[in-house]
Amino acid sequence: MKALMFLMVLIPLHTACAGSRIALPTVEKVDVEKYLGKWYEISSFPQSFQKGCTATTAEYSMREDGGLRVVNRCNLDSPNGKLKKATGRAWIKDKKSNAKLKVQFFLSRFKLPFLSGNYWILDLDENYESVLVGDPTRKYLWILSRDPKLDQERYDELVAKAEKLKFDTRKLVKTIH
Repeated sequence: MKALMFLMVLIPLHTACAGSRIALPTVEKVDVEKYLGKWYEISSFPQSFQKGCTATTAEYSMREDGGLRVVNRCNLDSPNGKLKKATGRAWIKDKKSNAKLKVQFFLSRFKLPFLSGNYWILDLDENYESVLVGDPTRKYLWILSRDPKLDQERYDELVAKAEKLKFDTRKLVKTIH
């Protein structure tokens, strides 16, 4: 009986907490054609799948099926270190804005998916030169630029935007290029 009472209290509490996740607004519209090409990681939240990465880039191109091809590259331990590459695909989840994507990467040896996640475009300058990307759990955050160096003022704007969106920007680590 005590266990049942505990569950009766716990389930509504869990549901209330899960339902109170703060909304994560994206940019109004993304022109996918303009977004394609190479992006340099300026900073990010450290992730196990990026351990030891420097000089990190992401390159986006169209697939024949209308989705996107994603190729992430980095050099291990130094900008001149061994190349590490991950290939994946992305598909647009919100066709109205094109700002919410799902990305999936594969184990190259077996061609099996090993990582899948949300890729939401939270801020994008009008010239498609810098972007803030995150996910609604706020566990992932990237600041990307078309150039390996980003103007400090713009970088600070993107960090401030991330803070406003309730990301813990103290976890951001700048990428060595």
